This record gives sequence, C-alpha cells and structure tokens, in this order.
Amino acid sequence: MERIELSNAAFEGDNNAYLFDDGPETALIDTGDWLEGSEGQLRQELADRGIDFSDIDRVFLTHWHGDHIGLASAIQAEGDATVHVHSADAPLVAGDADAWAEMHDLQERYFDEWAIPEDGQEVLFGLMDGSAYTENPPTVTPIEGGDTFTINGIEIEAVHAPGHAAGLCMYEAEIDGSSEVFTGDALLPQYTPNVGGADVRVERPLAKYLDTLGRIAEAEYDRAWPGHRDPIDDPTARAEHIIHHHEERSWRVLDALRRLGPCSVWTVSADLFGDLEHIHILHGPGESYAHLEHLERDGVVEREGDEYRLAEGVEADLDALDEQRWPLV
Repeated sequence: MERIELSNAAFEGDNNAYLFDDGPETALIDTGDWLEGSEGQLRQELADRGIDFSDIDRVFLTHWHGDHIGLASAIQAEGDATVHVHSADAPLVAGDADAWAEMHDLQERYFDEWAIPEDGQEVLFGLMDGSAYTENPPTVTPIEGGDTFTINGIEIEAVHAPGHAAGLCMYEAEIDGSSEVFTGDALLPQYTPNVGGADVRVERPLAKYLDTLGRIAEAEYDRAWPGHRDPIDDPTARAEHIIHHHEERSWRVLDALRRLGPCSVWTVSADLFGDLEHIHILHGPGESYAHLEHLERDGVVEREGDEYRLAEGVEADLDALDEQRWPLV
C-alpha cells in the first residue's frame, strides 16, 4: 500500500489517495479532488508507478465530499472500475437528482433555522449547488458497514463511521501484522472534522460522531491513514483528544448562553468563531448547532422557536462548577 498526496486548497491540507497494487489487482481508497490540476497530478503519480487510470479495478470511497470522490468518474470511464461507497452516500455520489433536491431543501431549512444571514446563504449555495456531482457521475456499488473485501490477499472491512457525513466509512485492515485503518475525515491529524454543517442529513450529528470516536479509541489501531495530511501513529490518543475538544466546546456553548441569554445558532457561532468566510459560514453554525442540539437532548439547554437558552437551574450549576468541564453524557 502506498499513500499518494494530492494538492488541495482547502484548509484541511493535502488530500490522500491510497494505492493497493502489490498483486494482480489495483485499487484506490479515495481519489482526490476534481479541481483543476488534480486529475493531471493523480495521473502523473500513478504513471510514475507504471499505472494508468484504465488499470484501476476498484475504487473505495470514504464519503461523498468532492475532495474525496472527485476523480472516481474519470477513473471508471477509462477502465470500468467499480466504485464502492456506503449506501447512505451512494445517491449523492451517483448524482441522483432527488437526493440532491432533498439535500438542498434540508440546507435551506437549516440555514434559516440557524439564522445565517442572506448574504452568507448566497455564498453557501454558490459553493454547494451540486452541479459538479450531477455531471457525468460514476456508477456506484453501495456497501454497508461490516462488508469485507480482499485486495491482493489483504482483507479490508468497511466500518460505518457517521458524524462528519451520514455514510462516512472507514476501512480497516491487517497489513504486515499491523492493525491499520483508513479514516477519511473521521479522524484527522490536525483539524477536528466538522460535524453538523458538513452533512446536514445527519441526525444527532455530535452524538453519532462521539460514538465513532469512541469506537476508534477502543479499537486501538496501530496506525490511521487519514483523508488529509500525515498518518496518525496513535489513533486512540487522537480520538480521545478530539472527544476532549468537544467537551471543551460544549462548555463554551453553555458559557455563551449564560453570558448572552437566549440566542440563535448564528449568534452562538459568532461568539465561538467570530467572523466567517467561504465554507466556514456553514461549518461555524453547523458545529454550534450540533452542540446545542446535543445539550438540548441532555436537558441542559432549551429551545424556543429558533433560539436556545439554558434550562432552568443550569446557570446556577454552571456558576457552582466554575471552570470544571461540563460532561458530555
């Protein structure tokens, strides 16, 4: 297995595609972005290894975001590779018009509920119109968590890991006696993957993502190969660090409500993240909503219309706790 680094202008850092070609079959996990220049870069990286797009037999995608699936169509068109993705994400990757219409409707609903200003919504819909997905999409083969595949003698198991995306799948394998996992954006070495905004289809996004992190920590993998940047040599520690990060963020959300009183998701986002631009106009309120929704279900936050406030008695509890972290239950 080899990691192929592909440039990406996004804040997460360079994309990774993972090549399996030590045997009769050639396969990729993720394909990089469809932005200008990405295709030429992947072609050159493969050519340096004596491989053409037409040589690729199977593509395994971690989730539906464009910087991971961008070149799947071009690869499939040249060699008839099968493209595998979790069933929850398959309609989006396949360019299904109904799936994209449903996504757009959900985005409109949440953007209004979160009180994202009109100019911010215009920016987001300009970035997320779905047209890149519906033009020449690949034919996809849906998979489920627990499905197994063998590539050149290596058994790979798909592990459903929702939170950042509804159908995000990791792929775990034993390689040369080491327990390895390809995490996509479920676990990143530098940034904490966005929850809430990155895929508005996910119900209870923070709860699902915390479950995913817990499973990663408990699995005690030897190494994680993320969708961006360098390998993670201690996936358990990294997963636990991100859990701790979300505990800290929940405290900050509660503190914002204590200081500001009842307020919208957008107001909480502004308190946490300040002014936002580009895709962060989505990620800030999405992350804030994920925490507010989680805290509401725990009974420490109440919602009235599109505003959230501390539940009765919580402010006194917060004062008593002082700088202790509010636990995520």
